[in-house]
Amino acid sequence: MSDDEYELLDELYFLQSFAYLKGVLNWEEEKLLANLQRLYEKGWIKCYSSPDEEIFASASIQESGTEYFYLATKKGLLSHTTL
Repeated sequence: MSDDEYELLDELYFLQSFAYLKGVLNWEEEKLLANLQRLYEKGWIKCYSSPDEEIFASASIQESGTEYFYLATKKGLLSHTTL
């Protein structure tokens, strides 16, 4: 796990919007989207189109990721805490 992935997962113990993550981490949009994509591909995060609607089909983070909400999965939390 990279330092960026660790830092991002640290913010995803609770459901968070893209705007929140961008503001807290103070990262460029491209960097944040790329890290979210990597975590999603590893199965470490879930994506939501709204706070109540999880995206069960493949999420298009590079295309629509700025509109999504994110939450760490159990697998992601275990990876984060066992580092």
